[in-house]
Amino acid sequence: MKVLVVEDEPGLASVISRGLTDAGMDVSIAPDGITGLQMATNYQFDLLILDIMLPGMNGVQICREVRKKDNAIPIVMLTALSSTENIITGLDSGADDYIAKPFKLAELEARIRTLMRRSRNNTVPKDVITVADLEVDLVSKTAKRGDKQINLTATEYRLLEYLVKNPNKVLSRIQILENVWDIDFNMGTNVVDVYVNYLRKKLDNNYATRLIQTVFGMGYMFKTDGE
Repeated sequence: MKVLVVEDEPGLASVISRGLTDAGMDVSIAPDGITGLQMATNYQFDLLILDIMLPGMNGVQICREVRKKDNAIPIVMLTALSSTENIITGLDSGADDYIAKPFKLAELEARIRTLMRRSRNNTVPKDVITVADLEVDLVSKTAKRGDKQINLTATEYRLLEYLVKNPNKVLSRIQILENVWDIDFNMGTNVVDVYVNYLRKKLDNNYATRLIQTVFGMGYMFKTDGE
């Protein structure tokens, strides 16, 4: 498996490279954002590891540019910025996972294995889920209510797909984190609530039938009969 690590701290880059190489991966290093983007777009990699704070071009910018051409490659963000806002910015740019510094190499390796497992098992379903006047196309990964197309970010779509595949069930925040992002942030952030709010504004505002409901003290439920 070929991995590109875009990291400007030589010591950390070296530690990551040695650890992943020992785990059987073929690792390339880019010391700045511009070089990282050039390598990511000109060569074939199976996974990208991007530091957010980089000279030349930051990791969020790299991620956005990569996603314009490749929506499938797994991307992990590395950063010392662990606030909810920074987590959301990284994930909204198209990252699949987020790991805060400092971290143990074993944790990074575990995250990589999880992402690669999800990538390998990501068979494209050939159907459309319809709930009330909502249609979610699992092939094109789009959604609409009635005749109105709903513009979703990649993370918002993954959240919606998980909800519609688990209708009328109470889903805890931990369940949503584990199934939408394949990770457990467990950092005291409210990232799930923020994304549910984003989705509600696009999905439920101005509609009589509200599909996403809060179950106080427990989590959220996607109700097929609305309110």
